[in-house]
Amino acid sequence: MEFSAGQEPPRARRTDTSATGEPVPRTRRDAGRWLLTSAVVTLAPLITASRPYPTGPVPGADAPFDETYLGRRIRGAPVDLGSRAAPAVEWRVTVDGRPLHLMRRADGSWLSMVDHYGWYGTPLEATRAAVDELGPRGQLRDLAPGPLHGGHPHREAQYGVRA
Repeated sequence: MEFSAGQEPPRARRTDTSATGEPVPRTRRDAGRWLLTSAVVTLAPLITASRPYPTGPVPGADAPFDETYLGRRIRGAPVDLGSRAAPAVEWRVTVDGRPLHLMRRADGSWLSMVDHYGWYGTPLEATRAAVDELGPRGQLRDLAPGPLHGGHPHREAQYGVRA
C-alpha cells in the first residue's frame, strides 16, 4: 500500500453512492451545510417563541361585540370600573347567555378560563378561541355553584364547624 504525504487511504473516506452506484466522497462543504441546516432547524422554534407578543394598542380592542360564531351567540362589553385613572380592563362576556371569565395578562393580552394556555390580542379573539375549545356540544358551567348559591359546598356552616 502506498501513501502520499497528507492524504488518507481511499478506503478510509466516508462515501455515499450516487444514482449510478458510484461512490461520491463527502467534503467539508457538505459537512458545513449539514451543520448549518441542523442549527437552523433546531434554533428556529426557539427564536420564534422568544419574540415578544405585540403590546401596542390593538385597533378595535375596546369595542363591544355581539355576534354568532360557529353557531354560538357571543357577547362582550368592557365593564366600567369607575376609575378615571385606570382604563376599564374587565369584560363581561357571555357564550349562549352563560358567563365566560376573561383575564388580562401583564403584557396586555387576554386569556379565558376555557383556553388558559393560549393568549390573544383582544377579548373577541379569546372568546372565539374558547368557543373553538368548547366544540359544538360543550357548555360553560356556572362560575360559582357553591357558596353564592346555597351555602358552602362542604356544609360546615350548617353544623357550625370551622376547621
